[in-house]
Amino acid sequence: MVRAWYMDDSSEDQRLEHHLDPPQFVTLEDLANITGVTYWKLDPKKYEEEGKLNRIKTERGYNYTDVIQISPEKLHNYEERIKVFFEEHLHTDEEIRFVTEGSGFFDVRDKADRWIRIEVTPGDLLILPAGIYHRFTLDTKNYIKAMRLFTGEPVWTPHNRPADNMEARKNYVAQQAKGFAVK
Repeated sequence: MVRAWYMDDSSEDQRLEHHLDPPQFVTLEDLANITGVTYWKLDPKKYEEEGKLNRIKTERGYNYTDVIQISPEKLHNYEERIKVFFEEHLHTDEEIRFVTEGSGFFDVRDKADRWIRIEVTPGDLLILPAGIYHRFTLDTKNYIKAMRLFTGEPVWTPHNRPADNMEARKNYVAQQAKGFAVK
């Protein structure tokens, strides 16, 4: 089950958990209300026969998938790519990841611009809304395998912060001000 918490501001290894002292955890409901991030738990070994992923894909209009493996051995230009993933950015479309192996962290900003770290492990399907500032890093195990899902043609373009004048960001901020509906 996914865990989320507010991060400290340490500049230590980005792959560490970075808890506040004392830790301040965020529930899934609060995560959805604060950031609009949505979450499902699937069986990473039986998701195809369960049908839950197919229902989510149909309901949300996801019609393209691929798989990415991130590790020093599996990803071309690993050092460069992991730095890019960890730069704070947004996308103009949702970012959907279903973790099938390994683990890592997605960091997202709350309304007060504080980082919330979301740990993902096998079976976690996470959806970051378009326009949310975020970043990704592996944990100390240095490996993740995840399915990426898209609506239409895949768009991987990150827009590094500041990108406050982009329509996706303006829409996200407006929705955040109104409050996100918990599913």
